[in-house]
Amino acid sequence: MIVFVSPSPEASAALGEAIGEAAAPGLVIAFRGGLGAGKTTLAKGIARGLGVPDEVTSPTYTIASEYEGRLPLRHVDAYRLRSADEFEDAGGELWLAPDGVCLVEWSENVEGALPRDTVTIAIEIGSGDSRRFTIEGARLEEAPGFRPAVDLLAVGVKTGAGT
Repeated sequence: MIVFVSPSPEASAALGEAIGEAAAPGLVIAFRGGLGAGKTTLAKGIARGLGVPDEVTSPTYTIASEYEGRLPLRHVDAYRLRSADEFEDAGGELWLAPDGVCLVEWSENVEGALPRDTVTIAIEIGSGDSRRFTIEGARLEEAPGFRPAVDLLAVGVKTGAGT
């Protein structure tokens, strides 16, 4: 488990960028957190780390958006889905394709459809803009260079040198 406490949306996006840089094909990330927790901010950072040039927005009404970068990025908002079956019927198999990275907001709604090696990122809202990110899953925890990148980011935040 990796825990990162972010003081700002910029630091949250920087964490996302580190995740995107460490991402390997087939990575699925399940976001957990309520409205306003920062799921889309984190997704924007992940996209930046993957080299996605487009503006990433929450796919609330379209359910899923796809972006091209170093790896294809599929961003799914499962808020309106009620089950794993609905996720699969809506295109889940395509979104989970092993050639890219899939981010699933409101993942608890479709948990049964996600692969066993899905990485979970729980986001807790702190005071003001602060957020606590708890990352669980070997695909990220053991990704080359990821843990040192998060450690450096945390040092920058603590010293005021980070974003």
